[in-house]
Amino acid sequence: MEQANTGTWEIRGKTVLLTGGNSGIGKATVIELVRRGAHVIFTSRDSAKGEAALRAIRASTADSGSGSVQVRSLDLASFESIEALARDLVAQASALHVIVHNAGLIQAERQETEDGFELTFGTNHLGPFYLNRLLEPLLRASAPARIVVVASNAHQRLEQGLDFDDLQAEKSYEAVRVYSASKLANILFTRQLAKRLEGSGITCNCLHPGVVASSFNQEGGVGGMWGFTFKWLRMLLITPEKGARTSVFLCCEPGVATVNGAYFDSSREAQPSAAARDDEAASRLWEATTAMCPSIESR
Repeated sequence: MEQANTGTWEIRGKTVLLTGGNSGIGKATVIELVRRGAHVIFTSRDSAKGEAALRAIRASTADSGSGSVQVRSLDLASFESIEALARDLVAQASALHVIVHNAGLIQAERQETEDGFELTFGTNHLGPFYLNRLLEPLLRASAPARIVVVASNAHQRLEQGLDFDDLQAEKSYEAVRVYSASKLANILFTRQLAKRLEGSGITCNCLHPGVVASSFNQEGGVGGMWGFTFKWLRMLLITPEKGARTSVFLCCEPGVATVNGAYFDSSREAQPSAAARDDEAASRLWEATTAMCPSIESR
């Protein structure tokens, strides 16, 4: 864990970008942040679902006071879509104080992004990485600022760490293993980014939201034993509102203003797996991911 000088923190009046806010814990997080007075921009891959969520969120927060909410289209599986959102925000937003990388998916079968990368890795890691790089100058200009990454304790399944010889799951594909790898990548990204941001006034932390009853697995259609397990366990899972608590905590809590590069569970700092604490792997992943993304310097 690194330390950052972030000054006094109050979420009221801050501008927040949250990806994947049209359902589940993303939507619940948006509602709570708006109720606390934040100006939230959330994204949705499906514009109709995004507009429906916007209406529902506004209805839920009508009496909340000074907060506000907007929706933007974003497909994290498309560099072009990511660039369009970044251009829009840089042109229109006077500040950006918080990014919550919330969107994610799991796919039953191997598919590829618009740019030719494995879809789960592309959406859960590569897309957020690229979006963050494009918006980092706006964050720096708005500091103190925070980056919150929704990871998962599913990363613990990969005791041996990432397979750097098969990041695209071309040699073999198993949905839960590939998803777990993307969540491990989230934590390694958090650790490496925190180091790079040291002294900037920006912190970056990640979290396990709990196992949440949401529509998470519906679009990906994971079948077989895991699909049956997801459906059977829904009655035992926590609500999206409870799942959003740690995301909200990391966005709002003044007491974590100097915490940087940490992993949280149930709004408490926790220790991820040994593979997730491998700083050599974090550096290697950063370099590999940078090579996959369009060059920031040439933009």
